[in-house]
Amino acid sequence: MSNSLPVSIIIFGASGDLTQRKLVPSLFNLCRKDRLSERFRVVGYGNTAFTDEQFRAHLKEGLKQFASFEYTEEQWERFASNLVYQQGRYTDLADFKKLGSFLRDWEGSSGNRVYYMSTPPGIFPNIIDLLGLTNQLGEENGWRRVVIEKPFGTDLESARSLNEQIHKALNERQIYRIDHYLGKETVQNILMARFANTIFEPLWNRNYIDHVEITVAEQVGVEHRGRFYDQVGVLRDMFQNHLLQIVSLVAMEPPVSFDATALRNEKVKVLSAIHPMKEAEVPLRTVRAQYKNYREEKGIEPQSTTPTYAAVRLQIDNWRWQGVPFYLRSGKYLQEKLSQVIIEFKEPPHLLFPNAENHLTPNMLVLYLQPDEGMHLRFEAKVPDTVSETRSVDMEFHYADSFGKTAIPEAYERLLLDIMTGDASLFTRADEVETAWGLIDPILRAWDSQKQPLAFYEPGSWGPKEADELLAQEKRKWSTWDGRKE
Repeated sequence: MSNSLPVSIIIFGASGDLTQRKLVPSLFNLCRKDRLSERFRVVGYGNTAFTDEQFRAHLKEGLKQFASFEYTEEQWERFASNLVYQQGRYTDLADFKKLGSFLRDWEGSSGNRVYYMSTPPGIFPNIIDLLGLTNQLGEENGWRRVVIEKPFGTDLESARSLNEQIHKALNERQIYRIDHYLGKETVQNILMARFANTIFEPLWNRNYIDHVEITVAEQVGVEHRGRFYDQVGVLRDMFQNHLLQIVSLVAMEPPVSFDATALRNEKVKVLSAIHPMKEAEVPLRTVRAQYKNYREEKGIEPQSTTPTYAAVRLQIDNWRWQGVPFYLRSGKYLQEKLSQVIIEFKEPPHLLFPNAENHLTPNMLVLYLQPDEGMHLRFEAKVPDTVSETRSVDMEFHYADSFGKTAIPEAYERLLLDIMTGDASLFTRADEVETAWGLIDPILRAWDSQKQPLAFYEPGSWGPKEADELLAQEKRKWSTWDGRKE
């Protein structure tokens, strides 16, 4: 990255898991690729008592465990020389003044700064207030960007309150609300597949598409996150952010440019067009479920009704998508770890072929986001030496085959680079956050009223039978796909 000013990357909560597992490995790999500023420094800030050397050793242990790339000791030493640590509290004005002085002593008269909030969400406003009070957010001597990790509130009211609090000290252009899902190459490839290929976009509408399925399945249970997860549940953890982000990319209109403002405007338009559910509609369009034995997990309340699985039918009320259902599902302890988008096209309107059955298998486009990243297109072909028998065949693309197994970088790597270059395209805007919560809140209220029964499912299954019944109401079923590469 070419920049004459030094760049300071200040990580609040630097002794935590995210810094060790994701942030520092991603920054290190950017350094290896010469994509950081010629003068940069990573400043860890937290309550833990670390010397610089202890901080570096702590991060190196994480690198050995979590890095997905090969590196040399020389490369690490070059990067590690730019890692420093400042012990301090998140509520102490004097500690923040000390941090400001520490940064100015290294930067000199001017410098750019990234402030990364790797702390519990309740601390964000306090940190931002203290940065404002100690004159660390003004941009007279370089840009200032603040990165906020999800969750962005726990409902619409709290999201609005959080936005109001941080807007007192920051302009919206300085705020980077990070959702690591948008940093995944395969998620970004949704836009590339649609808008760089003329074969898809003309068909991308209600005239040709029967329905859309989006699945984000996890193979593990709540593990060590039990106490946290029991207060959150699958809707807050996955739907309000990850799944609605994918919906917006699949359903958005072509932006006038790839500029952040144009792109995010189109995403908000999609979310605004989604039909908000009334309380009476929730039991008909959603399923909430919990895997058996969840209540026996560590940190879980004995009578907990927190859902670990949800299926939701969304309706987008606009010209392109009217009448095309979007089925979303996500859950823990499912059969396999899988994230995918399935576009199922309509059946041919008339069967021309003699001896054909009463229907043909519909064409299907599958966008595999993980783990076997790629795209698959299913279409019908005639079986040789038959009159008119057809069989589904598959055209496929795999990232690993075309670009190599190590081609896909960590999502945080792309997002951290975008923050430093000032590209907010893959970050969530305030109105986008609030619009998404406006869709999730009615479902949460209906579920909390206990008017919709809680279903249960076996760990290792694909979820409860009620999820199958949700699609069966409209004579559909969750698509199965056998074309993935083993």
